[in-house]
Amino acid sequence: MKAARLIPIGLAAAVTCAAALLVPAGASAGSSSHLYRWDIIHLSGPPPVTTTLPGGKAAACAASSCANMITLTGSGTFRSNPGGPQDVTGGGTWTTAGFGAGSGTYKVTGFVSFVLAPGNLPSPPFTDGITGVAADARAGLAVLQIAYSDGDEGVLVVSCDLPGTPPSLPIIEGVTASKGFVDYWNRAAPESVAPFGNRTAFHVLG
Repeated sequence: MKAARLIPIGLAAAVTCAAALLVPAGASAGSSSHLYRWDIIHLSGPPPVTTTLPGGKAAACAASSCANMITLTGSGTFRSNPGGPQDVTGGGTWTTAGFGAGSGTYKVTGFVSFVLAPGNLPSPPFTDGITGVAADARAGLAVLQIAYSDGDEGVLVVSCDLPGTPPSLPIIEGVTASKGFVDYWNRAAPESVAPFGNRTAFHVLG
């Protein structure tokens, strides 16, 4: 988790992560069939002496003004295995403000891509409250297809920027999403006050 960097990323939801190891040489989407978990998270307190926790919220806006906003919760799993089964699971809740205001649930329906990025979760001072194993945390960018409970479809991009990620890399912490024809491209920056949301995490499960 780093200082917030407001960088829009286009049609998708970018969810960043709170913990990861340095990426092994050659690691990329399709480099293995590892099973990964993604979470929208929050923190127990201000970093760096803090615990990453599941059950957070993350928001993104359809313009710089945030008059039209989507807020998401969620978690799930996928297998980075292009050409084979991706075994996607998961979903969460959504709430929109402004155009098409409403709320409901969403389900992950497909896997588009996942690319690992450099980064690590130093433990201490950080404590991994997601799986309990900080060494299993990963930074990266996942793109997932989702279906909303009101019939809309969209894309969720999960982007994870870890404490060990080089600051020169243009990786964001947060989420963006599309819903129908609305592109919520402007992610909300990580919160500096409780509940310290607008954060994400990836973990390798096996």
